[in-house]
Amino acid sequence: MPHDTGRIAILEDDPIMGESLQHRLTIEGHRVKWWTKGEQAVRELIDCPDAFDLIVCDIRLPDMNGEEVFRKASRETAAPFLFMSGYGDIDQAVRLMRSGAVDYITKPFDMAAFLERVALSLRSREQLASGGTLGISSAMRNVEQVLQRYASHPLPVLLQGETGTGKEVSARFLHQISTRKSAPFIAVNCAAIPAELLESELFGHEKGAFTGAHQLHRGYAERAGDGILFLDEIGDMPANLQAKLLRLIEDGTFHRVGSEAPLPFKARIVCATHQAIGADGSSFRKDLFFRLSALPVRIAPLRERQEDILWLAHRFLDEIMEIRDTRVRGIGTLAEDAMLEHGWPGNARELRNRLERAAALSENLLLMPADIFPDVVTAFDTPQIETLANAREAAERRQILRVLGATNGQISQAARRLGISRTTLWGKMTRFGIETSECSDS
Repeated sequence: MPHDTGRIAILEDDPIMGESLQHRLTIEGHRVKWWTKGEQAVRELIDCPDAFDLIVCDIRLPDMNGEEVFRKASRETAAPFLFMSGYGDIDQAVRLMRSGAVDYITKPFDMAAFLERVALSLRSREQLASGGTLGISSAMRNVEQVLQRYASHPLPVLLQGETGTGKEVSARFLHQISTRKSAPFIAVNCAAIPAELLESELFGHEKGAFTGAHQLHRGYAERAGDGILFLDEIGDMPANLQAKLLRLIEDGTFHRVGSEAPLPFKARIVCATHQAIGADGSSFRKDLFFRLSALPVRIAPLRERQEDILWLAHRFLDEIMEIRDTRVRGIGTLAEDAMLEHGWPGNARELRNRLERAAALSENLLLMPADIFPDVVTAFDTPQIETLANAREAAERRQILRVLGATNGQISQAARRLGISRTTLWGKMTRFGIETSECSDS
């Protein structure tokens, strides 16, 4: 299967090196532009900021150095820079990475190694039609498979997981893949509505049922019709309403407040909670729990599925950029590393909130660790002494997670980009505790 191709610009003053790179990249299927002077590169990048997917740039140039080209061009273009450096320029290359460059490679280099760096720098974030709607990790693919099996059933579904793990997103996914997708999806947060109002909001009320009831009010159960009634934070539902919800499930009918006429309930109930409502000692009704948990689903916390962190981050940022006027156009490599090292106690909700704040406040084209974690001292700020072997393994693990996120969890494609066999990649994933399931290659 052919690898991903892109529009690549080369800035290299050595005619032999420049021609060699242009020729090989063209053979690989890329569209290539070659410059020999920094001034020319800056001018064209400013004039056509979206013309390239990657800039391969030498650090030492006759008219200006690569760092100066990067500084000037990056004000206008979000295209990633891959720097080529001699041994004496490594410190400068590392500094450029901290400023937002995507990568660097040291001269002289093997062509295969160079092509691997190009492939990694051209990370594609396109979602594949074969799957990966909720995540690329084994845990989230299992959730998708379970929800696919549950989609055709009318029984209640109970989604359990920590706050911010994506329970409502999963419920909406279930709605979209079911035969009820053309009917309403009504979401009710049981914790957000005052207890004294929840019954009226859920079941509705008749005109004059109580003081202030000036007209007929159709509740969420009625408005859900033949669709899905999603009860979020079900563990916070008052005890008296738990009894009425149980009767709703068992009888398939309900009453508006102030009425004795039963109304049919046709929707499917999907609930979510971060509480262990089925555990001993819980005040939640056991008989209702057994009814609601007919089809249970556990959503793992983000810290248990690191494969999803960058996958989610890039999708969140894409959505944010669509609705917000922001200078930000991507996430820098160091910021990705920092995200992979963070524990995410707030799960996916925390991830999105941090990216929204970063996109609003950052002045960089590519987000840096300090943009996303202004309140956290990262490992980049407080270096720890560790063995070279440990550092190498940590970097290798981060790179595998990064490429898996870019390839939507496709093992074969990730192995090609990493320049290793599928068997080798599987072995490394097993050693590092990475559990991404493989999609079908297409």
